[in-house]
Amino acid sequence: MARAELQARRVEAVRAWTSFVERAATVDRLVRPEILHSWNRSQAAVPTSVPAAPLADESETAAAWRDSPLQVAVERVEEELRRTAEDGDLVVAVTDPQTRILWTYGGRVMRRRAETVNFVPAGRWDDRSVGTNALDLANRLAAPAMVFSAEHYAPIVHNWVCWAAPLHDPASGARIGVLDISTTWDRTHPIGLATARVLARLVEQALPRTQQFAGSGEVTADPGLVMTLLGAAETRLDGQRLLLSRRQTEVLALLALHPEGLSLEQLHAMLYGDQAVTFSTLKAEVSHLRHALGGQLASRPYRLLMPVATDVDHVLALLRRGQVGAAVEAYGGDLLPGTNSPALIEMGEYVAVAVREALLSDPQPDAVIHYSELAPYDTEVLEVCLDHLRPVNGRPHPAVALLKGRLAVARG
Repeated sequence: MARAELQARRVEAVRAWTSFVERAATVDRLVRPEILHSWNRSQAAVPTSVPAAPLADESETAAAWRDSPLQVAVERVEEELRRTAEDGDLVVAVTDPQTRILWTYGGRVMRRRAETVNFVPAGRWDDRSVGTNALDLANRLAAPAMVFSAEHYAPIVHNWVCWAAPLHDPASGARIGVLDISTTWDRTHPIGLATARVLARLVEQALPRTQQFAGSGEVTADPGLVMTLLGAAETRLDGQRLLLSRRQTEVLALLALHPEGLSLEQLHAMLYGDQAVTFSTLKAEVSHLRHALGGQLASRPYRLLMPVATDVDHVLALLRRGQVGAAVEAYGGDLLPGTNSPALIEMGEYVAVAVREALLSDPQPDAVIHYSELAPYDTEVLEVCLDHLRPVNGRPHPAVALLKGRLAVARG
């Protein structure tokens, strides 16, 4: 989004906030309903002059973190979280169910900004403590949330933009916290909300799953190889989670998506394109991968020797059967975000277009709302869905208000 557009959007947000706090005019049409509701909650509990978020007991917070399965999950994916923060000069935070921050990591600039407002472990970021913010919205609404500039109630974070997604226990479905990424308002990017959702899913998939898996270790009865590639990567072999490097995951994904097998030359072209990478390098990657798979990877051609299932094949199969809602629910987002494999980029684009076209042909409201979390700036899908909705018992369809809210956000 161009800086001029962002600046205009910031001016509108400040104007709406000023009208609200000075009671100069009604702002119902100027801000999203969830923001206005949170402003009302905040106004009853927090002065606009709040200098920083209040801090909970730091030793108690540290103890809660040590005893939390979230600590195990964050440690497993910490490299990815830190890299995201450093590359985008973001601050990443993980909270408990009460929106108390348990862990943060920030890029050089954002880390200092975060410290000045207590966006640190033990900081309490519910809206009754520090006013409207994305962490609180995501936690209370149980849905990804974005708060831009003066949509925050407290002026101390009017220079921020925040995207947050709730964290759930994969076994019980219980809400266990929130993952948030924040930066300055002028660095707002259309994929911010999708990035928060991807990182939240990454943390969820790394949680200890003692309730979900039986026996010693993380073992299920699922035979063979099961790969999640859409949104965030996870690989399980006979139920056991495999810890693979990014490149190993890409090699394995290509083999999983081509069960007939690939020659060395084909795999090299699909993985590296025209990059100057030797065949010996690829052979070494395959050798490490074969060891991780217990030898179940054949040569000439390279081919997996176990049952294979991927979420890519699952989504495409649902679309072929016309089960659009189920397909969108199973679609986690971009295929291996950040990959530079030409074949995986092409497959990711194919799946994304297939899901989008299916929604345009059959715009089911629940599916469109879920899709808008992954593609929050896709106005066409939202508009088509609204055009298709018909009144229910003489009243507007229940999804109209939420869809219009999402559309307003998409239009900026």
